[in-house]
Amino acid sequence: MDAVVQWVRTSWTKKSRGGPEAARRNATPTAFLLPPGLSSALHEIEMREFDSFEPRMKVQDLSAPGTILREVDGLLRVDPPEVSMFAKPRRNRRPPAVRLAPGQWLQWRINYRFVGSCGGAWSYRLDTFNILYGSALPDVFLGVPTRRVDERRSLR
Repeated sequence: MDAVVQWVRTSWTKKSRGGPEAARRNATPTAFLLPPGLSSALHEIEMREFDSFEPRMKVQDLSAPGTILREVDGLLRVDPPEVSMFAKPRRNRRPPAVRLAPGQWLQWRINYRFVGSCGGAWSYRLDTFNILYGSALPDVFLGVPTRRVDERRSLR
């Protein structure tokens, strides 16, 4: 399958919910340049509050991209990203799968709140999936996506 997935994960705590720390968190990118020559791969970027939102990147194969990709009738079918059963808010109704023609790309955004097991402190995460069907230029995800799905909800 000729597809590239860029999975951008940003995580934070109550410390970054307001004021200057929230401004830093909100300024984190949801798309990055791809490594040159990348094809049929997962480009993961993680930015965490305790690392001052410094991007940490790695490239892996497409075996576990966080979402299900399948080629069907010449199109790439992208099913909704997997959601942890421990995440809030509950999402009982999810958007339908998205189909992409060669050369098209999708940006799918979804956020979560988690309750810690020790003391009950909340943590938060925003996942952005940039998914291209076809060959990728390094700056492909810096433009406007062909399709967008926004599952962000109020996290309180």
